[in-house]
Amino acid sequence: MARLLHYPLDPFSRRIRLQLSEYGAEVELMEERPWEQRAGFLKLNPSGMLPVYIDDDKTVAAGVEAVSEYIEEAHAGFNGSLLGASAGERAETRRLAAWFDAKFHHEVGGPVLMEKVIRRFLANGAGGGTPKMNRVRAGLGRIRQHLDYIGALSEQRNWLAGDRLTLADLAAAAHLSCLDYLGDVPWSSNEAAKSWYQRIKSRPSFRPLLADHVRGITPPRTYADLDF
Repeated sequence: MARLLHYPLDPFSRRIRLQLSEYGAEVELMEERPWEQRAGFLKLNPSGMLPVYIDDDKTVAAGVEAVSEYIEEAHAGFNGSLLGASAGERAETRRLAAWFDAKFHHEVGGPVLMEKVIRRFLANGAGGGTPKMNRVRAGLGRIRQHLDYIGALSEQRNWLAGDRLTLADLAAAAHLSCLDYLGDVPWSSNEAAKSWYQRIKSRPSFRPLLADHVRGITPPRTYADLDF
């Protein structure tokens, strides 16, 4: 069976887990803490970043874009690609996926996850200790503009990039779900964005994410509630 090196609250790993599940592809999940810089992990991906996908034939794809493209080529079948049907749809899907993987992660998710999750596992000499709440507040202060953008897109289209579910939706949901696990998404600020998230949260592919648990961090009750 193929294997995926991941961390439960790594949004890029979650994006790939959703993609694999949407295609019905089975994978063995192997938890990896990238901040530990394990030698075996660095051998697979010298950048030290998740996710890493190891196929049945030992082919290794490392990094969210390489893994995502590999899965598209290996598993997209007669039901269509999660990238979209036309060149224009694929361009829009990639644009929006990059929005969340780059802009959202840089402005919101990255700082919050670093301070509230990763820092607690680091040794004091490696940057561990008390979270820097000014970074958390700064990150969460930008989340509403992203929710507004999701809301605007979902009001204009059936899904974020068009009529069908695409990797754009999976990327957005993966990033938001990590913060939702921490109880840090103000869903009441945009009902359209909340409605979009409820739809994707109700998909079978999302159920394994709702069962995730990180040691020492208990999600709020609403995290697994489909009618939050």
